[in-house]
Amino acid sequence: MEGAAEVAGLLGRLDSLDRDVTLALNAWHNPVTDAVWQFFSHVQIWYAMYLIIIVFFFIRLGWKKALIVTASCILFVVACDQFANLIKHTVCRLRPMEDADMIARGLNVLEGHGGLYGFFSAHAANCLGFAVCSTMGFRNDHRSSYRGYALFIYIWAVLVGVSRVFVGKHYLGDVLAGFAVGALLGWFFGWLAQMFCRKI
Repeated sequence: MEGAAEVAGLLGRLDSLDRDVTLALNAWHNPVTDAVWQFFSHVQIWYAMYLIIIVFFFIRLGWKKALIVTASCILFVVACDQFANLIKHTVCRLRPMEDADMIARGLNVLEGHGGLYGFFSAHAANCLGFAVCSTMGFRNDHRSSYRGYALFIYIWAVLVGVSRVFVGKHYLGDVLAGFAVGALLGWFFGWLAQMFCRKI
């Protein structure tokens, strides 16, 4: 019982810290930065970028490897989304924008209501995982290290993830957990793609 109480106390302190840090970050806003964070947070804006990346898979890898890498990225997103939904409805942690205490403490909300629960951030997981999986996918072309692409896509993924704090949809802890899950799943599907590509 003492062990359970200690764990509960630790989780309570972490939750309190997460709330305070989220509010501190979220408070750094003005009309210009609000527009920037809304831009990064808006999923549909990035569909064209995904399509361009897939086109470059075919240009750089050849159609066989490109199909494998594209499939690995799609399977990653499906698996990550399903896992995120499972965890959200198991943990049942309210989004900051759904929490009356966070609203009362001055949370800046820039987007409409989504689902009730936010742990962990599927935006953060999907974006960082896609960055990992697609970078590993490009590196099936051994003519280049794709460092420029990696730098671009990782910066993009971090900005999208962090934007969720600034628009009021997630706690920073939700985003960091999403990054960790996305990186692991992205690596796994990227590794599977590499295994299949080696057989070609």
